[in-house]
Amino acid sequence: MSNRFTLCLALLLPLSALANPSAGSAARITSPDATIAVEVTTDNEGRASYRVSRAGRPVIADSRLGMLFADAPKFERNLAIVDQRTRRHDEAWELPWGERRQMRDHHNELRVTFAETSGAQRRFDVVFRVFDDGVGFRYDFPDQPELRRLAISEELTEFVVADAATAWWIPAFEWNREEYLYHRTPIEQIGDAQTPITLRTDDGLHLSIHEAALVDYSGMNLTRVDGRKLKAALTPGIGEAKVEVAAPFATPWRTIQVADRAGGLVESGLILNLNAPNALGDVSWIRPMKYVGIWWEMHLDRKTWASGPKHGATTAHAKRHIDFAAANGLGGVLVEGWNVGWDGEWFGNGETFSFTRAYPDFDLQEVTRYAREQGVMLIGHHETSGNAAHYEQQLDDAFDLYARLGVHAVKTGYVADAGQAKVRDAQGRLRYAWHEGQAMVRHHQRVVDAAAKRRIAVNPHEPVKDTGLRRTYPNLITREGARGMEFNAWGNPGNPPEHEATLVYTRLLAGPMDFTPGVFGMDTKSGEPMASTLAKQLALYVVIYSPLQMAADLLEHYEARPEAFQFIRDVPVDWEDTRAVAGEVGEYAVIARRARGGDDWYLGAVTDDSARNVEVPLDFLAPGRRYTAQIYRDGDNAGWRDDPHDLVIETRTVDAGDTLSIRLASAGGLAVRLVAL
Repeated sequence: MSNRFTLCLALLLPLSALANPSAGSAARITSPDATIAVEVTTDNEGRASYRVSRAGRPVIADSRLGMLFADAPKFERNLAIVDQRTRRHDEAWELPWGERRQMRDHHNELRVTFAETSGAQRRFDVVFRVFDDGVGFRYDFPDQPELRRLAISEELTEFVVADAATAWWIPAFEWNREEYLYHRTPIEQIGDAQTPITLRTDDGLHLSIHEAALVDYSGMNLTRVDGRKLKAALTPGIGEAKVEVAAPFATPWRTIQVADRAGGLVESGLILNLNAPNALGDVSWIRPMKYVGIWWEMHLDRKTWASGPKHGATTAHAKRHIDFAAANGLGGVLVEGWNVGWDGEWFGNGETFSFTRAYPDFDLQEVTRYAREQGVMLIGHHETSGNAAHYEQQLDDAFDLYARLGVHAVKTGYVADAGQAKVRDAQGRLRYAWHEGQAMVRHHQRVVDAAAKRRIAVNPHEPVKDTGLRRTYPNLITREGARGMEFNAWGNPGNPPEHEATLVYTRLLAGPMDFTPGVFGMDTKSGEPMASTLAKQLALYVVIYSPLQMAADLLEHYEARPEAFQFIRDVPVDWEDTRAVAGEVGEYAVIARRARGGDDWYLGAVTDDSARNVEVPLDFLAPGRRYTAQIYRDGDNAGWRDDPHDLVIETRTVDAGDTLSIRLASAGGLAVRLVAL
């Protein structure tokens, strides 16, 4: 046994001083550096609550814990702490792909057992894991005669933010799922909000409230009750209860990330650390890559998903994209609209989709053969229109087909109004469901499991939100789950200048996003200008992380600007390390990433509507090493309202002691490749 493994085992053992089964009215645990503390108490009515402090100052004030059940008395009053146990954990682990390779899971854990003081005297645990950068906690229900099954109608979990704060949030329980522009309001103006929600207190502390390891449960939203009190609001189920499970059972983790600066939230590994380790074994077959596709032209109405004279998914058109990908070192080609079912009213219906039968003008076997010869992989596409029940009937056949043909990545889609997904209940009846309700969470798990058996990676759009499950199921490689680039093609309005600088500190805290950057043409159906510059489109390949990164624009736009496209050719999609160098939520972001297995760094910066000058110290570079900085920046006349294509490409030599002085145009950006000499 190695010394490293011996040390890991030792640190997993309980702290002898704290392995104390004593009861009491309060329990306390701190982070490994003792900066963050959690206290758990019951009041004189037996109501359970917790609070979080940082450096002695309140972060989360007294906040309730508990559960409401559809078929049993609630867990709220008449509770007592009957046991408390702690342990410490310090473990290094490696991401097979991701924003960084090496991860450290360093936390102290407190398990508090509550029991009813009257009635059936049922029990449940609340487990807290306290990291140096935040807290995760979850409910853990043991098997007990009085609670064999859980029919949960709502959590009573609260997050009472101690100090006045600004919030960035999108609404929950609305028709368009996650695809909303972010509100920036005082916390007192939050309504029903999705997570993650980002907060900045008036004294500059940054918080993100979210969840981790969402499995066999309904997604958690937040409802403001009064003042700064936010309460968990589970996504509705298909029956009386929002969640139905058998005990023993543990809920997803409720998470609170804490940082002095916005970039500290970006660099946090808390969400991933709260997920279980890789359950798939060898995942060397998962292939992060850049890709092009038959996609953007449909959003511009130049091609159609449906059959007919403008059909995009033809054999010839697919081969044209394969040739381009092969010539430019891109790994994949996405083809949407290849399969029967797109004619007619497919939106929110999905009953006519076949996931194995192609339109007559698309030869799936020939296209995959041609791609394989060119060293390119076809990325499959399964749009379901939210009809999970119909999709599941064909799931095995569809993935078997892809596996036979060597298609090892698939983009799935669930385009349907929120609450209009279709599933089957235990009796086989067709029911309508919310996209993040328990039934759809179970569906997405079935898809991931079925895909993993065939060594296929999954990229869901209109998905269940990311909660770090990519650690456990690395083939869940990326997802959408926010307002993407397509809104710039036809949105009214399109994405505003601050959109990407907001996503970095909100949606992307949950995990990778298939944002589909790289639009050079700036074309829109409305004729309104896109809120971007060419330099910003390049910067997005570094700023917005995804192990599948699309070059989303029409091929002719890339062929017309080969000097700008060179950055897309060069930039990796898999990283050794990531640094959030500078930025503020919704204003600007500067991100640096080192290529996995290499010494080169890449820098991306984006800004909102305000042109700004930013000083970026290069102290993340290896000391004593020189680098060639290949810089793609906004020109003097650049700006989204002025000349979005004004791009300057220049080269200079730099080292870790240098500082880059960045000028970002309005809605502009900067992309830099730093090649180690």
